[in-house]
Amino acid sequence: MKTLIHSFPLSRLIAMLLSAILLSWTGAVNAAEFDQTYAGYEALLKRYVADGRVDYKGLKTDTTALDLYLDSAAGVAEAHFNQWAEPERLAFLINLYNAATLKLIVDHYPVKSIKDIGSFFKGPWAQPVVRLFGSAITLDNLEHGIVRKQYSEPRIHLALVCAAKGCPTLRSEAYTAEKLDAQLDDQSRRFLASPAGLRIDRGSKVVYFSSIFKWYGEDFVAGFAPPSGFSGLDKTERAVANFCSGFISASDGDHLKAGGYSVKYLDYDWSLNE
Repeated sequence: MKTLIHSFPLSRLIAMLLSAILLSWTGAVNAAEFDQTYAGYEALLKRYVADGRVDYKGLKTDTTALDLYLDSAAGVAEAHFNQWAEPERLAFLINLYNAATLKLIVDHYPVKSIKDIGSFFKGPWAQPVVRLFGSAITLDNLEHGIVRKQYSEPRIHLALVCAAKGCPTLRSEAYTAEKLDAQLDDQSRRFLASPAGLRIDRGSKVVYFSSIFKWYGEDFVAGFAPPSGFSGLDKTERAVANFCSGFISASDGDHLKAGGYSVKYLDYDWSLNE
């Protein structure tokens, strides 16, 4: 003990312990006071995102607001998070996914596609870039291990943005619990109104859905009881068509629900949403 005290002064040890206690206490306060209006993050989005396109070059010159937001999200304790209402938790996780994706792109910018990041064996979604509950997890962990696993909400596929032009557009506002349902509905309408989301070729009797509905079709089937109609479609195609029919014009919606067409999936544009 005498050797330890001489090599490491007791006063310094006490100071370090006090600092650790203070840091722990401060972190708990920050987690408890996490800003669920996402004001700072939303200001960043309004500055660098327009019509779903991101000014990565501008964002790379000043990542302060992005870093501050990600730091604050990382300070939220899991026990505290679990006390939030479901819309609060889901808004938090969607914002975190999108912000972590922005950070991933900025850290490697310039790139032509998010798929240029990482390696063949460990791509962009397998990088431990998301700080959550004291650990660094991957975007895949966040999306598939937490969001899809714990929340029965297919509209999240139209809100999680992977920095590609084939994705639904990144909003110029943060998701919040109070507006979440309306925001997810709006995302669905916007995406399905775009050429990347849905195309109906009545003449050829073909309906083209985004590949998102092929990759995650099972999420749209959960809880879906196929009504009459949808002739010629399998259960997944019926569920997807039924979902989409609620966010497009009545005429197009009736066409989807009638069936009698073949389903194809659009090629996904992985070029950067810049």
